[in-house]
Amino acid sequence: MRAPLTPRRPWRGKRIVLGVTGGIAAYKSVQLARDLTRLGAEVDVVLTRAATRFVAPLSFEGVTGRPARTDLFAADGSALHVRLGREADAVCVAPATADFLARAAHGRADDLICTVLLATRAPVVVCPAMNHRMFAHPQVQANLAHLRERLGYRIAGPVEGPLAAGERDGPGRMLEPEQIEEHMGRALGEEAAFLEREVLVTAGPTREPLDPVRYLGNRSSGRMGYALARAAWRRGARVTVVSGPTSLEPPLGAEVIPVETAVEMKEAVEGVLGRMDVSIFAAAVADFRPAASAAQKIKRNEAGPELTVRLTANPDIAADTRSLRRPGGVTVGFALETRDLLEGARVKLDAKGFDLLVANAAGQDGSGFDVDTNEVTFLFPEGEAESLPVLPKDEVAEEILDRVAELLAGTP
Repeated sequence: MRAPLTPRRPWRGKRIVLGVTGGIAAYKSVQLARDLTRLGAEVDVVLTRAATRFVAPLSFEGVTGRPARTDLFAADGSALHVRLGREADAVCVAPATADFLARAAHGRADDLICTVLLATRAPVVVCPAMNHRMFAHPQVQANLAHLRERLGYRIAGPVEGPLAAGERDGPGRMLEPEQIEEHMGRALGEEAAFLEREVLVTAGPTREPLDPVRYLGNRSSGRMGYALARAAWRRGARVTVVSGPTSLEPPLGAEVIPVETAVEMKEAVEGVLGRMDVSIFAAAVADFRPAASAAQKIKRNEAGPELTVRLTANPDIAADTRSLRRPGGVTVGFALETRDLLEGARVKLDAKGFDLLVANAAGQDGSGFDVDTNEVTFLFPEGEAESLPVLPKDEVAEEILDRVAELLAGTP
């Protein structure tokens, strides 16, 4: 389940121009405008004449609290397009129809959104949406290539899925609003410290099989690790997530390597760690596993009133792979404790050679497993400690990456 939307980085306080063109997917753009506003952006919606056949300007005014624009020659100033383009931190066109792509690729200035594009120097995200046959047409593909390669526009989607009524599934469906929001987050949030950097995040729990239907595990949801992966991608990194089982949607833009057990997670980490600029060990790895996993389901009437399970230690992934870390890379660890939080965390920081350790207490209100918030303390090798208040995990992720950016500043 998605965490509640509240104003936060990188959307908070930014100006976004949302262009809506005349396609059936325009109904999704109302939700997109609402969500971007809830994330803290000021959203100026610009509709083409064709778009108003699908959605009303009043709908956008209702969810953004700002007037929706439709007329190039508005009464409040003939240079409206210049002002919108100049003040925008990012521009998004969703949906982007085949007609719009053709006009934008040729630099037309026959409506408000096209003139805004000519006037802006902000990042532009284009979200195509059309029939799959139209999308596959060589001219549409040539227009997309021109926008991407010549003008530097970011093309987000389309994806394969159900199209308009009466059409079969195919590549041409516009991304969902939450996916477009992440693309806008990357357009707004890229920073030099992370651009083209390789970032590894381990996330989620591990499951250690007792028999084919039972396992030993923990209550980790993977939310903290996935929040870190999303935040790193928005900052411009190439992100790899080694993930234990979780019900969360995969982080947009990340390569996800799914695993079940601690041994599988260690093997996956070993395969990628050497190229990583940043490694964040956020997974809640089981410390022990059954020494033997039964081939068949253990039945209670056969096991008797008691069942003794012999456990053996799992690998310590961060410690066991330490020699594989790239020289000069930054490594972040996590410590979840039920007592003596800082003492236990300090031991882990020193023993595993982390550059930063994030400590949090299990069982504390608003912290740990199964909640959208966390309360953490940062520990550094020099002995410094920095405590944060209870924050949404997305905000905690941003705070962690702020410290990582400072550490990266001293690396090539």
